[in-house]
Amino acid sequence: MKVLEAVRRPAVTIPADASITEAAELMASSGVGAVAVVDAGELVGIVTDRDLVCRCVARGVRPDARIDSQMSMPVHTIAADADVHDAYGMFREHPVRRLVVIDGAGVVGLITVDDLLINLSSHLADLSRPVTAEAVFGQREAHSPELRTSVR
Repeated sequence: MKVLEAVRRPAVTIPADASITEAAELMASSGVGAVAVVDAGELVGIVTDRDLVCRCVARGVRPDARIDSQMSMPVHTIAADADVHDAYGMFREHPVRRLVVIDGAGVVGLITVDDLLINLSSHLADLSRPVTAEAVFGQREAHSPELRTSVR
């Protein structure tokens, strides 16, 4: 599976010169916990809801301050066409919960640890369905081909 296939929501970006308040409002209206910060179309940082609380509110940063003054850098990115297992590796290597997904120079999404957990649990549910049925309803015995009779 490709990384872009595992992304659950499209990218939400904000200009570097936007305010902290604008970033918070954009996150709230988009229903996301992070936005990619772009300057002249290029990715320059990322801001999470945790950044807004810990770096801005807790430290008394003015709400009209520029968001690029509070963003996290460097941004950990992954190619949209990378294998999803590469994302697992990046999450193991870096203490982040989100990777910005890029296609060429453009931001196309964010993949989160949550996205991977949801996908993994879905795959495990599919895999466990026959095993669960066997455990709950008992094993059905297979019939050998020579014992089958045809009804005409």
